[in-house]
Amino acid sequence: MTPSPRWLLALHSSTAELGVGVRQLDGARPDCIVTFPLGRGLSNQLLSCVEQVLPAAHWPELGRLAVATGPGGFTGTRLTVVMARTLAQQLQLPLDGVGSFLLVARRLGLVEPTWLVQELPRRGLVAGLYGPGPRAGGRAGDGCAGDVGGGDGGEVVEWRAPRLHADATSLAAIHPAPRRPAEVAVAADVAALLAIAHRAHQGGQPAPWQPVLPHYPTSPVGAS
Repeated sequence: MTPSPRWLLALHSSTAELGVGVRQLDGARPDCIVTFPLGRGLSNQLLSCVEQVLPAAHWPELGRLAVATGPGGFTGTRLTVVMARTLAQQLQLPLDGVGSFLLVARRLGLVEPTWLVQELPRRGLVAGLYGPGPRAGGRAGDGCAGDVGGGDGGEVVEWRAPRLHADATSLAAIHPAPRRPAEVAVAADVAALLAIAHRAHQGGQPAPWQPVLPHYPTSPVGAS
C-alpha cells in the first residue's frame, strides 16, 4: 500500500553550502530547514545530510520535490539536481526546478528591472535580468524573456536568464538597468523554494522531472 503524501523536500547547493528543507504538506508543523557548510565534501555527504533532515524511511511519503537549478558550482548544483530528478522519477513525484538567481530576486523584492550579477575572476560576469512580472493587460517591459517561474500580479520574474557577459558595459548595451550582487542566502532561499513548490502543490500544478536540469552559464568543457 502506497503511503499518503506528507512531505515536501527542497534542495539547494548552488554555493559551497548545502541547504535542505522539509515542509509538511498539511502545514501541521513548522518548516525544518538545515544548512551544511560542506564545500567539496558535498559529493560524499549529500545523502547523509538529507537523511538528517528527512530519513530515507520517510521518502516514500514525499508528495513533491523542489531544487535550485543554479547558476552555481558545476559539481554541487549537478549533484542535488540529479538526486532530485532520481527521486522524482523513482517515486513518480512532481519536481519544481527554480533558478538560484530567481530565488534571490524574489527575496530582494525587486520593483524595477535589475541585473543580478556574480563576478568570475578573469572570466567576466554571470548576470541575469529580473523585474516585476506582467500585470493584467500589461507587459513586464521591453526585452522580457518570459514569465519564468510564474509571475502573476507583478511577482518578480526572470526577464533574461543568467549567462556569461564580458563586463558591465555589455549589460548596459542590452538593458540600462541597475546592478546588484546575486548574493545567495541559503536558508532563506530554501524557504522560498518550499513556498513556491507548496503553492504549486495546492494549485495542482504539474511539474515533470524531465525538463529540470542544472543551469551552467559557463561551459564545463571550456567553450562559452
